Amino acid sequence: MKLATVRLNGTTAVVRIETDRAVVLPFLSVSELLRSGSNWKDQAKGQGGPELDVGALDFAPVVPNPEKIICVGLNYRAHAMEAGAKIPDFPVLFAKYSRSLIGANDPINLPEGSTQVDWEVELGVIIGKEVRDADIAQARDAIGGYTIVNDISMRDWQFRTPQYLQGKTFEASTPVGPYFVTSDDIETPDAFDLSSEVNGVTMQSSNSSDLIFSVAEIVSYISSIITLVPGDLIATGTPSGVGVARNPPIFLKPGDTVNCKVAGLGELQNVCVAREVGANLKIAKSA
Repeated sequence: MKLATVRLNGTTAVVRIETDRAVVLPFLSVSELLRSGSNWKDQAKGQGGPELDVGALDFAPVVPNPEKIICVGLNYRAHAMEAGAKIPDFPVLFAKYSRSLIGANDPINLPEGSTQVDWEVELGVIIGKEVRDADIAQARDAIGGYTIVNDISMRDWQFRTPQYLQGKTFEASTPVGPYFVTSDDIETPDAFDLSSEVNGVTMQSSNSSDLIFSVAEIVSYISSIITLVPGDLIATGTPSGVGVARNPPIFLKPGDTVNCKVAGLGELQNVCVAREVGANLKIAKSA
């Protein structure tokens, strides 16, 4: 089942995608649906409602206000190699905040204070049930579904200190979506093809089989630290091909278009714009 959170009539709503039509469901967001109870899949499948043209949808972040956004760094072998880093013994974790999230086609705001803005296509995992101290089987069972994350990174801020957060969570900079595809619709959860393009030029092309820590291992590890709850978003890491590792480095500038794809999950397409101080950013604040 493929779901999305869309902007509609001044608020947001969940839609169930059925080929070229989208059925509007009585929930404000995928987050709210996931928190509605253990039968959330049955609710999403069983509901009817008004229908919209998929091509006309205005995508909000698929989980607009998750309790937690946890990201994994250096989690592809080839990316660790291009970064000149050793393969980590444990997952490298950092966080984002919900104000950094934007929709699948929203503009990426390039902050005035950064000249080294980079792209990072990632497989996103959305938790579907509460889990703590999970083993691998329990961790896999807790995954509600998958989405795409572009972990836009301000490298000059990221590397100011050993902690990544300040370069990873600038406001209105992280596209997430367009869809939430439920885990029962994914045949090969450990082998997603993923890629990114900048202005039509392929920058990253890989498969999630190159992950150092698998999706289930990541969920299990994080759950040993803190309880994961429905709607939590985990960005599982990016493959090789980022701008900072190129010779010479390449960074995003106003007017650039970034496309991120994960097979079976859709596509993010975002234009980079210079941030206007005080601008009314397009950030969803729904449930």
